[in-house]
Amino acid sequence: MKVVYFLVAILALTSSVAFAYDPSPLQDFCVALNDTKNAVFVNGKFCKDPKLVKAEDFFTHVEAGNTSNPLGAQVTPVFVDQLPGLNTLGISLARIDFAPKGLNAPHTHPRGTEILIVIEGTLYVGFVSSNQDGNRLFTKVLNKGDVFVFPIGLIHFQLNVGYGNALAIADLSSQSPGTITIGSALFNSTPPISTEVLTKAFQVDKSTINYLQKQFWYNNN
Repeated sequence: MKVVYFLVAILALTSSVAFAYDPSPLQDFCVALNDTKNAVFVNGKFCKDPKLVKAEDFFTHVEAGNTSNPLGAQVTPVFVDQLPGLNTLGISLARIDFAPKGLNAPHTHPRGTEILIVIEGTLYVGFVSSNQDGNRLFTKVLNKGDVFVFPIGLIHFQLNVGYGNALAIADLSSQSPGTITIGSALFNSTPPISTEVLTKAFQVDKSTINYLQKQFWYNNN
């Protein structure tokens, strides 16, 4: 009988541990509603009837990105919105095309770690650690076949330092990792962040902030 009680106790403990955490978020926010009649979206996607699933749900085609933009780079995502078969699988990827000197501007993925492999060209890549780690900068020059990891949530970038075009593939640990481009988020938000906040944060005068807020902030990711 003691063995039975022991096994029951172990099962109860493991069950409580298994369910004692929230699922990872798949969107920026998901406000709870007591009245489900007004619920229009969930953390993720609704599932298709398995009997109606077909091969095309797990397939897509990715063309080369158009790098004729101010940053000279283009990210083509393959997230759950582009490939429905990714739903609940916790992975996604992106193709990143670079013109010479093209830049994938500093950004973060709040819901996913990124692992990048260079297919063609030479990239200077890096990420910055958190405040608790002293905001250390980790950089590396990558060539064809090289792989680099950007930890979840940390600011990172890729710059083409070669003489020709470059191509990289990024795999991410979420079906919807999200992207926050730092410059655009700070100086092109809707509505704009108060100049009083930004001048104090960056220790510059108001004219500098006004200038930055008037710029065209292109999001290539």
